[in-house]
Amino acid sequence: MSSKCFNMLPAIEIKEKAKEIGFDACGIAQVAAADSEALFFDRWLKEGNHAGMAYMENHREIRLNPAGLVEGAKTVISVALNYYPEQKLPPEAPHIAYYAYGKDYHLVVKEMLSELWTALFPRPARDRIETDGKGMDRNGLFFCDPASSAGTEQADVTAARFFTDSAPILERYWAWKAGLGWIGKNTNLIIPGKGSFFFLGEIVTTLEADQYDTPQKNRCGSCSRCLDACPTGALEGPRHLNARKCLSYLTIENRGEIPAEQASRLGNASTVATPARRSAPGTVSPARPK
Repeated sequence: MSSKCFNMLPAIEIKEKAKEIGFDACGIAQVAAADSEALFFDRWLKEGNHAGMAYMENHREIRLNPAGLVEGAKTVISVALNYYPEQKLPPEAPHIAYYAYGKDYHLVVKEMLSELWTALFPRPARDRIETDGKGMDRNGLFFCDPASSAGTEQADVTAARFFTDSAPILERYWAWKAGLGWIGKNTNLIIPGKGSFFFLGEIVTTLEADQYDTPQKNRCGSCSRCLDACPTGALEGPRHLNARKCLSYLTIENRGEIPAEQASRLGNASTVATPARRSAPGTVSPARPK
């Protein structure tokens, strides 16, 4: 990939590099307030469907607009990384969620995002900016000054931050906006031909892209396999998850006792990869070893 500082992000090059690094999907969306999600999100919270996840009530405005995470943000680069296992645990073994089979995904995905961004802005440009006191934070770096590289006197440092389940950002929404797939009735992003077992990550940046993607049409139609497969009825309707009944919530986020009614559905699982996700169409293992 080019070593220049860009005044606009090269969409085709970014997607080619993302695939080369190992991401299964990459798309680019223009930053704007997620107004279509606000009403649904507020109602979901008001009804108490977030159970004990009180942190979901925090940072509402930031959650609905990533410009609150990166001042002057113009673009979200969304990526997906398949974690469906090539080899599963034997039936007699205690079962854990598929995402927990490997390394800490926060570290894996952020390292890959860093590699993707570094391919755009090599270290010499970053070092020059960092020595000017711009520095870094734990979610990203201030990389490049396009105006300076163009020989102008205007200071216009490009900011970028990396996220993967690490900030109040609507990851599935931005993956949908970036054209990766659609949000299914099981509330998860479904990527055509690949299913819904994906880590999602984002680069939020102040640069504009030379091309933005279009959201995909919802293809669930009349299918209700995920709703029927949910063992506790936590999926109370299409895209309506009640965390108080959800085995994933109860075995990960929950800090209290698991209600007997839900505990009886756990079997030998300690954390859960729910049947509602396995029932999503097109679920496949990654084509490369993890």
